[in-house]
Amino acid sequence: MSKQKSSNRFIWGLAVAFLLPLSFYFIAKSLSKDKIHMPGHYGVEHVDSAMVDGKMQTDTGYHKTADLALTNQLGDKVTLNGTLAGRILVVDFFFVNCTSICPRLTGDMGLLQKAFRHNPKMENGLDNSVQFVSITVNPERDSFPVLRKYADLFNANHDHWWFLTGDKKTIYNFARHELKLSVGDGDGGADDFIHSKQMVLIDANRNIRGYYDGLDTMQVRKCADDIVLLTMEKEHPRKR
Repeated sequence: MSKQKSSNRFIWGLAVAFLLPLSFYFIAKSLSKDKIHMPGHYGVEHVDSAMVDGKMQTDTGYHKTADLALTNQLGDKVTLNGTLAGRILVVDFFFVNCTSICPRLTGDMGLLQKAFRHNPKMENGLDNSVQFVSITVNPERDSFPVLRKYADLFNANHDHWWFLTGDKKTIYNFARHELKLSVGDGDGGADDFIHSKQMVLIDANRNIRGYYDGLDTMQVRKCADDIVLLTMEKEHPRKR
């Protein structure tokens, strides 16, 4: 990476870490003026129509991601919809020995963690409304002790940012059929391999609310802004 690119990423990291609280302020002001546009929903599953008071109204049902049970870097058995019930999720996929996109993707996830690490309203100082989740696509090699070392390289808070491993077919099925990632066909077998640079934003109701290029600093910043919007959405459900 050139010195110029490294400098730009460093500056962006500082902006995310220190200026994001300003986003909360301006978004809150916009909410009061009904000018905010919430992140959209992905994965339409059905559209129902009915006559109500003489007017045709439609109700759209969106895909909700199924639960996923894996093991985190501490060796704890966890589930995305159970253990993390009520939290917003940012999910990406990586593998420890990757030398191409994964270090940068994980580094950008680290910037998001840094941006949301402090909330004075929380007893432990963490913003527990959002959880960062990195899932290995090479679980046969990436055991939880391996993930623990990798997480430490990126200064992960082990409560706030999980690195997950488990059954390969389960992981690959989740990526393809629950998160709807465009990673080609496969069955999670020995010759199947997923290598995605996408970050996926999932709301507290487990609807998919955004896809972001994790190697594009503007897209990652957009993800940060959308996380802020989703935290506001819980307080303003009519703005959805």
